[in-house]
Amino acid sequence: MKFIDEAIITVQSGAGGSGCVSFRREKFIPRGGPDGGDGGKGGDVILVATSQRRTLYNFRYKRHFKAKKGSNGQGKQKTGKNSSDIIIEIPPGTIARDVNTGEIIKDFAKSGETFVVVKGGRGGQGNKRFATSTKRTPRFAQPGEPGQTKTLGLELKLLADVGIIGLPNAGKSTLISAISSAHPKIANYPFTTLTPNLGVVQVEWGDPFVVADIPGLIEGAHKGAGLGINFLKHIERTRILIHLIDVSSIDPDDPLHAYHTINNEITMFNKKLSKKHQIVVLNKLDIAGTKEAANIFQSAAKEEKVILISAITGKGVENLKSKIAELLNKTHEG
Repeated sequence: MKFIDEAIITVQSGAGGSGCVSFRREKFIPRGGPDGGDGGKGGDVILVATSQRRTLYNFRYKRHFKAKKGSNGQGKQKTGKNSSDIIIEIPPGTIARDVNTGEIIKDFAKSGETFVVVKGGRGGQGNKRFATSTKRTPRFAQPGEPGQTKTLGLELKLLADVGIIGLPNAGKSTLISAISSAHPKIANYPFTTLTPNLGVVQVEWGDPFVVADIPGLIEGAHKGAGLGINFLKHIERTRILIHLIDVSSIDPDDPLHAYHTINNEITMFNKKLSKKHQIVVLNKLDIAGTKEAANIFQSAAKEEKVILISAITGKGVENLKSKIAELLNKTHEG
């Protein structure tokens, strides 16, 4: 299933029902007073964040949501029925924005959060409401208030504790499958991962954490190259980053090329992202001749702490999980 992380929908609340113009008509009461009831309220449109929704995929097929009008008032002071509200379920991590103004209406960070995005119109008052000592037979009533219409831009950003970043074929999908129960597609060609994969990592020494492998970034990604900025924005909500580098592709003449390329793209997209905690990981140590390349990288990186692993054999993976849990605890405490 294709991952849909953006959608535009139109929402319209229901109009209020009209008030009623009516007079009592009873035997032996030839001139009964006004008894028109009020109209009912129109339905609201409400956004609700729920963990039952993980993508915005459903909005490919349904993009217009319209609540019903409130019922009109009736004689004998009967108030019209209020219309039912429309509930629109969205995944946690969704930002709702007014397309016309660009204003953020609501940032749904947690499951269970709700927001009335457009309110239903109030019902009009019946003629009973307008009777006074000097005007005993009002022959008019209020119409119901109209509903509201808004065009919303919905944007989903992954809610993961850890984001795995790196150039295509760095081994991100293999790593997430090694440390969690996720089973992403894995193959030896660029952009194997076209959608962010999520995995829950269980550790004995702390709470479970969620890891997302961010699809391969390339030089110029912040301008839309490759898979473009569609996936750069998923890094924004992660607490820490695993910077994964294919040690077998390190050029001895420029050992930090891959490292600088990814960090530059992140900085160009959003400078705040460059300040996130990173764990630099050299992967594919199972390949012959990579130890020397790893030493060259470590020497060039100088003060940068580097973890060596082989995601495919599992070597160093437990150590990496421990470091992640330790750093997550520190960032949480901070």
